[in-house]
Amino acid sequence: MRIYTRTGDSGMTSLVYGGRIPKNDTRVDAYGTCDEANSMIGLALSYLRNEEWVGREQFNQSIQRVQTILFHVGSELATPSEREVAWKLKEKHIKELEHQIDEWESVLPTLENFILPSGHPAANAFHVARTIIRRAERLAVGLDGMTLNPFVLAYLNRLSDYLFVAARFINYTLEVEEINLQVDDTTS
Repeated sequence: MRIYTRTGDSGMTSLVYGGRIPKNDTRVDAYGTCDEANSMIGLALSYLRNEEWVGREQFNQSIQRVQTILFHVGSELATPSEREVAWKLKEKHIKELEHQIDEWESVLPTLENFILPSGHPAANAFHVARTIIRRAERLAVGLDGMTLNPFVLAYLNRLSDYLFVAARFINYTLEVEEINLQVDDTTS
C-alpha cells in the first residue's frame, strides 16, 4: 500500500465512507486538530522515555488509551451524519478520564494559584496538547449542520482537564517545580 493517493491534490479530502469535502472545511479542521493534539501527546510521552518512577507503566497506559480514544474522536468527526460511526464514543470514555484525573489529583498539592506552563519538557508538551484540544473543542462546537455525538464534545472538554492534570502530575512525580503566575502591578 502506498502512503500517497493523489486524490487530495485538488484541495479535497475523503470522509469515512468516501464522501469528499474541501480540505478547508471546519470538519476537516476539527479532526485534523485532534490529530495535531495526538501528535503532541506522543511528543510528551517521548520526553518521558528515560524517566523512571513507580507507576510509570500505568501512566503510559492511561496516556496511550487517551491517544486511541482521541483517534476515535477524529473518526466520529470524519463520519458523515447519515452514516454509522464505527467507534462511537460512550459515557464510559469520559468516566475513564474523570477517574484518572481524580486519581492523580489525590496525590497532587492543592492548586492555590494559576500556574504557567512550565517544568519538565513532557509537562510543557501536555500543556500544549491541552490548548490544541481546546481548539478542537471550539471547532467541533462550530460544526453547522452536523449531528454530533454529545460525548464527543464532553470528551474533548474533559480531555483538556486531563492533560492539565497530567502535566502537573509529571512535574510533581519528577520533582520539577511549577511556576505560579505572578501578579504584575505594572500592567494596570
